[in-house]
Amino acid sequence: MEPTNALPSNFIHDFIDEDLAAGVYDRVQTRFPPEPNGYLHIGHAKAICINFGTAEKYGGVCNLRLDDTNPVKEDVEYVEAILEDIRWLGFHWDHIYYASDYFDYIYECACKLIDMGKAYVCDLSPDEMREYRGTLTEPGRESPYRNRTVEENRDLFRRMTAGEFETGSRVLRAKIDMASPNLNMRDPVLYRVLKATHHRTGDKWCVYPMYDFAHPLSDAREGVTHSLCSLEFENHRPLYDWALQTLGIKNPPRQIEFARMNVNYTLTSKRKCLKLVNDGIVAGWDDPRMATLCGLRRRGYPPEAIRDFCERIGVAKANSVIDFALLEACVRDRLNLTAPRAMAVLRPLKVIVDNYPEGQTEQLPVEINPNAPELGSAPVTFSRELYIERDDFSLTPPKGFFRLCPEREVRLKGAYFLRYAGVETDDNGNVTAVHCTYDPASKGGESPDGRKVKGTLHWVSAAAAADATVRLYDRLFQVENPSNETETGDFTANLNPNSAVTLTGCKIDRSLLPLQPGESFQFMRQGYFCVDPDSTDDAPVLNRTVALKDSWAKK
Repeated sequence: MEPTNALPSNFIHDFIDEDLAAGVYDRVQTRFPPEPNGYLHIGHAKAICINFGTAEKYGGVCNLRLDDTNPVKEDVEYVEAILEDIRWLGFHWDHIYYASDYFDYIYECACKLIDMGKAYVCDLSPDEMREYRGTLTEPGRESPYRNRTVEENRDLFRRMTAGEFETGSRVLRAKIDMASPNLNMRDPVLYRVLKATHHRTGDKWCVYPMYDFAHPLSDAREGVTHSLCSLEFENHRPLYDWALQTLGIKNPPRQIEFARMNVNYTLTSKRKCLKLVNDGIVAGWDDPRMATLCGLRRRGYPPEAIRDFCERIGVAKANSVIDFALLEACVRDRLNLTAPRAMAVLRPLKVIVDNYPEGQTEQLPVEINPNAPELGSAPVTFSRELYIERDDFSLTPPKGFFRLCPEREVRLKGAYFLRYAGVETDDNGNVTAVHCTYDPASKGGESPDGRKVKGTLHWVSAAAAADATVRLYDRLFQVENPSNETETGDFTANLNPNSAVTLTGCKIDRSLLPLQPGESFQFMRQGYFCVDPDSTDDAPVLNRTVALKDSWAKK
């Protein structure tokens, strides 16, 4: 089979090339097997890209398989979220399967191991099993139930299946080697009693297979050729191979491990993320500060940027930590090419152009995207009363201040030159409005006589302004490794107190309405913003996706 070169080569593809050349396989089939017990996060994106991308490169098949072997933690809500996230990333599975599709087959395999004398029912408690297991430097001890007869094991396993025993009271273990240097091979558990209703099979089963047993058998049943897993499964590979070889599976899949994607300033632990949600620290799994794919989507991260990020970091054999700034750079690069430019004032200060005719407005063209000149320009309204950023004005400017002040002329983006004339203040002396004059000959922001103007300000006409709420999101954590708990044992002490700032009364040009959820813009001098699902025509809401520059580099 000739690869299609959809992805650059890496060590996984080198192994596959060897297998194809040696005739071990004549095709390539992969799978993405998430457990539906939570939402996918940025780390899953790498596994998705690798599995689907590899199948695409070799003209093969990639299936989606939901590993639903633990009904206590799984839910249809998570299944639906996983499907949506994969589609959003731009991938399409050939078929969708569930581990529960194979429960009958996996159960038959367990019975076969019992008949072969390769599995036994064990009555040890979890604590006793851990004690018998041994350590990395000391061998384990055999369970006192290890030498039960085949007939006794068969009868006990049947009674486990019939619901005769309570949850956690008995397990079925593989009979391998309690002295193995690999702890995963010291008679691992294959099945456990678990009386719980399954979201697909209902109450049919009282016993459920462990992942390490269900995984290789599901792969083999589907015809997977290359089982691509993250690095933590490397020590589980001998068990994967043992199950397939012992059961006589012909042409078994080959498991290949790759390094996980660890991104600093992010948290992907389901337990800790659940605490953030349940304690109301974040607004939900799709909070734009979360590292979940649904959170990144709501924040405005383009799926193309995430795929680009996964491609840039490549496929490695050793774990490492990726800088979050690289992910943000990929987002900027993508949005710089695709996001329309617009002007928005987040902290408005009114400007009155005294020598501009009252009641008059005009339409000035502003380029939609300089990287896509074919899109042309969009008209922006100019009028006597405008809004600029409050920080763009100072009565007593510091050295190097090139924005609006008594001593300096500024340029309004795409409009006119503006010069200070005076201010209006409230009873406390706070500036409520700035009076200016404009140069009619500087239309379009061009100097009529060659004079230099350093400061260029964005603005919004009061005559064409709409109020909006803008949420300024930043990194949720202020430390690179937020999983590290503090001396108090509370990882939430690592939260960034400025990760979410909500601004109301912001001004956007009414011509942008109606806004569509997910629509992205570059607000000039501000950053990239995305329309939030909470947004309505009467009350627009936008999220800051990423600032124009990396504000964390200096930190």
